Amino acid sequence: MYPGPTLEVNDGDSLVIHVVNRARYNVTIHWHGIRQMRTGWADGPEFVTQCPIRPGGSYTYRFTIEGQEGTLWWHAHSSWLRATVYGALIIQPKKGSSYPFPKPNRQTPLLLGEWWDANPIDVVREATRNWGNPQCVRRIYHQWPAWGFLQLFRQSSSSPWPTTSSRWSEPTPPTSNPSPPPSSCWAPAKPPTSSLPPTNLPPGTTSPPVPTPAPKARPSTNTTTTAVLEYKTVSCPAKCATKPVPAALPAFNDTATATAFTTSLRSPKKAEVPTDIDESLFITVGLGLNKCPKGVRKRNCQGPNGTRFAASMNNVSFVLPSNFSILQAHKQRIPGVFTADFPDEAAGEVRLHREREQGVVAADSRDEENHPIHLHGYDFFIVAEGFGNFNPKTDSKKFNLVDPPMRNTASVPVGGWTVIRFVADNPGVWLMHCHLDVHITWGLAMAFLVENGVGELQSLQPPPADLPLC
Repeated sequence: MYPGPTLEVNDGDSLVIHVVNRARYNVTIHWHGIRQMRTGWADGPEFVTQCPIRPGGSYTYRFTIEGQEGTLWWHAHSSWLRATVYGALIIQPKKGSSYPFPKPNRQTPLLLGEWWDANPIDVVREATRNWGNPQCVRRIYHQWPAWGFLQLFRQSSSSPWPTTSSRWSEPTPPTSNPSPPPSSCWAPAKPPTSSLPPTNLPPGTTSPPVPTPAPKARPSTNTTTTAVLEYKTVSCPAKCATKPVPAALPAFNDTATATAFTTSLRSPKKAEVPTDIDESLFITVGLGLNKCPKGVRKRNCQGPNGTRFAASMNNVSFVLPSNFSILQAHKQRIPGVFTADFPDEAAGEVRLHREREQGVVAADSRDEENHPIHLHGYDFFIVAEGFGNFNPKTDSKKFNLVDPPMRNTASVPVGGWTVIRFVADNPGVWLMHCHLDVHITWGLAMAFLVENGVGELQSLQPPPADLPLC
């Protein structure tokens, strides 16, 4: 089945999902956006919270939806298998509770997938052999694994294309995303986009598609993704349109329009934003080049001028372990798997104290493309974003501490910065990484280690008996 099955649950439900690996590759499943309170063993990133499920093996993911509503998704979190292993995860309000907006007459998940003419695993294996730019543009017709959730209303609306900024619908604006450059694989994955169009328009009437503007710095093939909704259920007058009329779109590189939309998002009511920050982190994200190691053949250094492509946070490239997951090493006190002194050394791990309020500034190092940074195990508030160097004295005056949007993925713009805040109340090891597959392969990631609190209800649950072995 492609895409995978849609999981439709209610807030408060406990899920037991038995995953059997009948493929020929190791695999794990990540439940993107689920907080996994005290159930970090079910989060899914390979070698971070679990070892992969081997071919023929199985693993049962057990977790409870706690205080979450909205449109999320699930996907493989092992190598590049997310390209073909994913599906929708829709969380309805608790039974007996109401929607934060009028209940729609119909809800339809729309998943925009990828078309590969090559095995994604072969592509990434070749890329990690030669450490050049993955050569796959002729083998991929389109890469856009982000997906949306369409909610249809029969009632008229004050806006022809209303968009809600509630936590339920988790809307995503068109952000500053580059189109695929001629010589590379480009696979963005943004949070879900939710639109609320009325359906009482005449047949042939079209609703605007969602543009995907790109930063001006990145050369591209301008393959902007668009879609058309044509209404067929309303009676058609004699002179009604029979051919969809294309909507006017911003230019593909209209970063200003995308940024204006992004910064206009608000929570539907006053938010409980952390204000007394206990720990602050400044993290620079970006791409770079490493010199070819001595004694290595040129064919294994296919970056520009015989170098190797790399990515990093605070100039540290994240490397996954292979014998144990980081969470296993933490709980079982296994030495040599990770260190907890990021960002000073090559660690990739930050140790946080429970219930302390965190402030994180993520800054782009002037790359040619932005970075969708996803944090596992947490929602956070995006209190500000901007361009240029972050200035704590002047830019802090721009912080929205009243009704900022709550997300699990933030886009760090080209040559700019994004500020997020959250409370470290969920014990475990939580990956934070760029959601472009090739970037995490090059090392654009780190992890937060959050300690247990006081008592059982503030502590990570014991590992399940069927946790896969490495």
